[in-house]
Amino acid sequence: MDAHVWLGLGGALLGLPLGHALNVAAQQLVARRPDAAELLPGDRLVRRTAVRPPWVELGTAALLAVVAVRVGPSPLLPAWLWLAGWAVLLTVVDLQHKLLPNRALLPATAGSAVLLTGAAVVTGDWPALLRAVLSAVALGVVLYLMALVTPNGLGLGDVKLGPLLGLHLGWLGVAAVFLGVFLGFVVQAVLALLLLAARRVTTDTQLPFGPALLAGTLVAGLLTLG
Repeated sequence: MDAHVWLGLGGALLGLPLGHALNVAAQQLVARRPDAAELLPGDRLVRRTAVRPPWVELGTAALLAVVAVRVGPSPLLPAWLWLAGWAVLLTVVDLQHKLLPNRALLPATAGSAVLLTGAAVVTGDWPALLRAVLSAVALGVVLYLMALVTPNGLGLGDVKLGPLLGLHLGWLGVAAVFLGVFLGFVVQAVLALLLLAARRVTTDTQLPFGPALLAGTLVAGLLTLG
């Protein structure tokens, strides 16, 4: 079989147990907070997973399979699989609690920096690594300024998410950074319109923005890499 097929199968097989671990981690990340009783009322505090299986597990398997196939046998594959895994955890937490905790963002960003540095060592593409670092800083600054202008649209968690996304998109080029952010806003706008049409939210409802930014980054990255 083609190498991409094997990678896709491997990603799916890895994604099932990893998805369960991420589901447990998403629950524990909130359950260990000082305000856990408020965020997880009643029996939700003692649940083992944030979402009842198998949805997170199946979603993670599908996502890792797609990432593995699109990126292919490349030195960038570990970094993008790493991002995909953290994207699942951050999305679950943000959708449930409108939180992007530092305890997740810091190791996710640090790990991405290490893995992309490893890719630069293997490929010798140090300009791409420099561009990734500069993009991480720039995207963080841009999101911070946007949060100051529209505090109801972006939170500090979204701002801190910027460097993680900027690292991955910046490696691929400035155009990928713009595309990823643009797609993030498109995803958020479409989701808001659908929820408004279904009368699940009102115009005053503050929706979590992290999942849309993560989705935009993954789509832009996989389109560019593929």
